[in-house]
Amino acid sequence: MLDRRLHLHLASWLGQWPAAPGLHVVASHRRTRPAWDGRLRPALAVDTGHSAVLSVAPERVAAIRALLARAPDRLLASLPDAVGLPGWSLHDGPFRWSLNPAPLPDVGEWTESTAPGLPPWLRLFDRPVLVVRDADGAYLAGAGIKRHDAYGQELAVGTVPAARGRGLARRLVAQAARRVLDEGAVPTYLHEKDNHASARVAEAAGFPDRGWRAYGVYPQ
Repeated sequence: MLDRRLHLHLASWLGQWPAAPGLHVVASHRRTRPAWDGRLRPALAVDTGHSAVLSVAPERVAAIRALLARAPDRLLASLPDAVGLPGWSLHDGPFRWSLNPAPLPDVGEWTESTAPGLPPWLRLFDRPVLVVRDADGAYLAGAGIKRHDAYGQELAVGTVPAARGRGLARRLVAQAARRVLDEGAVPTYLHEKDNHASARVAEAAGFPDRGWRAYGVYPQ
């Protein structure tokens, strides 16, 4: 049975959940509003392998349904054009979540995203981020929480090249996931399907690949 928090998150994030078998194009005003980082996500989909919901702005529904009926095999490649943003990027990869993060020891400290020495991607977060520094205070790795809604919060993690291979990313993800669960939401984790390093981090942190997929149109 699907966790209630995840069910509510998908219904909120996409505009409808669950769905009957097949792919369903649905309208959501959230596709016209800024996401967690102040930028649009004009098309988002989650596919369980049996059913899928593709969420787009209300004014794009008819055109995308027509595209799906006419050329279903071209839908993903055509999505940026179909939502009126041909220069934007496609995301396509596993949709993971965890109710039982791996019992890895904490490794990071929560700090304001405005703290000195953090990379630009961590500064997009408007709440504290999880950071690992070396003995001299230099940044090694970090994780942030994308607070999509009260029910589902997506984790992001990154490690500087010189610090990779130490298990920092998996420990940060597990530590951040425990915080999300403590706050009453379910942690999710998305990555591109060919990002094998990110897949290994997810598996080690307790985010299995259940065969679910997320795809959509993202800003450059």
